Amino acid sequence: MKPFKFSQLKPMLATPSSQLPNNDAEFGYEIKWDGLRALILIDNSLLTIHSRHLKDITSHYPELLPLAGCVSSAPVILDGEIVCIGPDGRPSFSRLQNRMGITSLKQIEQRKDQYPVTYMIFDLLFINGSSILHLPYSERRSRLENLSLSGPSWQTPSFKAGHGQEVWQASRQLGLEGIIAKRLASTYQPGKRTGDWQKIKNQKRQELLICGWTPGQGARSGQIGALITGYYDRTAATPQLLYAGKVGTGFSRQTLKQLADLLQPLVRCSSPFSQMPQLLPKDTIFVEPRLIGEFEFTEWTPSHTLRHPVFKGLRFDKDPQIVVKET
Repeated sequence: MKPFKFSQLKPMLATPSSQLPNNDAEFGYEIKWDGLRALILIDNSLLTIHSRHLKDITSHYPELLPLAGCVSSAPVILDGEIVCIGPDGRPSFSRLQNRMGITSLKQIEQRKDQYPVTYMIFDLLFINGSSILHLPYSERRSRLENLSLSGPSWQTPSFKAGHGQEVWQASRQLGLEGIIAKRLASTYQPGKRTGDWQKIKNQKRQELLICGWTPGQGARSGQIGALITGYYDRTAATPQLLYAGKVGTGFSRQTLKQLADLLQPLVRCSSPFSQMPQLLPKDTIFVEPRLIGEFEFTEWTPSHTLRHPVFKGLRFDKDPQIVVKET
């Protein structure tokens, strides 16, 4: 297998849905992991990790390198999610933030011990150097499970054919993000978002561009008070950057400092929005919309802003140009 094939391979994506598929028996159900999507190539005992947008992040997660020695049918390409398990035994995206975007090898080594990650493997795309993208999901899963990939920093969680309601209910009881429904007969379509894969979340989440901030008051004086958020509307002939509301909760002291350090170099004189939002304070500071945040919320308001939004973390693995309203 030539390396360029991996360098161009993007993961298949799931379509958001608020309910389970009608034809339950035609789907397999997996837990939706709250982490970082990653493809892994293992070839000649070497392991390479790519993010969703093809960035090489191998050096960020050294604890995954021994996985290369556990595969006898290389070259292989695996699809999965890098997660950081919290003290309660559940994936914590906020804990994973401590591992993302770090370039210092010393810091990476330190945080590897503080915030260890696990690679949750849920698909097999190449095996013995041959593509199996054309095979149905059920067959790819069967071949993946035959590899018996389970170790200190990687697992192959099981899936369930049919019984979607049972899996969804279990995910809610465990306090997990949600589930993924995958059509058993579906082929793997790199980079595409289709109805063959559907994500059903227990809490609504939305990725948004950070377009500025309002200064904090009281205990937050001198810090960020609330983030100004937005998303692209690509239904028009020319993409429009639309306002999605202010978010002032969900920040730790460490997160506020990180946000300030990242946003300060992006400050601009004018609003980046296609139309200036109403009721923003005069002291609002606008930035170039290059940084992506993930937010939990209850619903979209009639004015297309988030109701009761909470900041969950930054997404360094996403492309700002494709941030659109999903939910």
